[in-house]
Amino acid sequence: MSSLSSFKNFTDTLPKQNRKMPVLFTSHGSPMDIPLSKDEKPFWNNLFELGLQLQNKYEIKAALIVSAHWCTKGTFVNISPEQEQIYDYYGFPKEYYEVQYHAKGAPAIAREVRKVVPSVQETPEWGLDHGAWPMLMHLFPEANIPVFQMSIDYHAKPEYHYALGKQLKALREKGVLIIGSGSLIHNLQLAGQKMRSGDMTAFGWEAEYDYWLRQQLDQRNFNNLIQYETSHKLGKMASPTPDHYVPVLYSLGLMDKQDELKHFYEGAVTLPAFSERSFILENNT
Repeated sequence: MSSLSSFKNFTDTLPKQNRKMPVLFTSHGSPMDIPLSKDEKPFWNNLFELGLQLQNKYEIKAALIVSAHWCTKGTFVNISPEQEQIYDYYGFPKEYYEVQYHAKGAPAIAREVRKVVPSVQETPEWGLDHGAWPMLMHLFPEANIPVFQMSIDYHAKPEYHYALGKQLKALREKGVLIIGSGSLIHNLQLAGQKMRSGDMTAFGWEAEYDYWLRQQLDQRNFNNLIQYETSHKLGKMASPTPDHYVPVLYSLGLMDKQDELKHFYEGAVTLPAFSERSFILENNT
């Protein structure tokens, strides 16, 4: 990773704003939710209201999304000026593939990420996957915010993701909204076992683990969250693969001591082995 001095040289080329940009960690919902309007799904409506507040309060130059659905060997950043909409889910009815979201990229900002982490590789061969655009189409429905994604190194340790989030901190003062998009509980195998039998109810353990997760977030017990596989008896079952969990570590790495953590959505579990808990980090001083 690059030195702090080289990172400062980069960030000095971007105009500093008066207000430090907040940071989000958000669920991106289930693919089954994609055709639903914000009036039909409370979580979508919460994202819509949050998007209005953010655009009224901040001058957002671009949004950087760390999505659970772009997993790679190594870390990549998308530099394309046009963002392809990726329908990376399968077996759904036709209307699921007719939803359109056309957002522009932010290549000038995306290219500078490599100056923060020299090992990051640039690529134009990605776009917005379903860890990004279903959430963005409600957060910024007019697609008026340039967006780009940074991939998750699937094989990296949790500490790597947290440290990389820390390195991105200065972007908060440059108009870049950074969003970790995943799910704090995501066990597709267990969920599928229930759903294939027509049972959409929760197992029951989700509420216990979600309560513990909220406690760790509110008390800033970040080490427990980084060591999620061993710090709670349900951790490994709730997140058997790292893809949906580790986006939260980027968001936590970006947190400052002065930030307030607000849970902007924490509704009851609507699918087995799944969570929509979402929060915002914001400095109101």
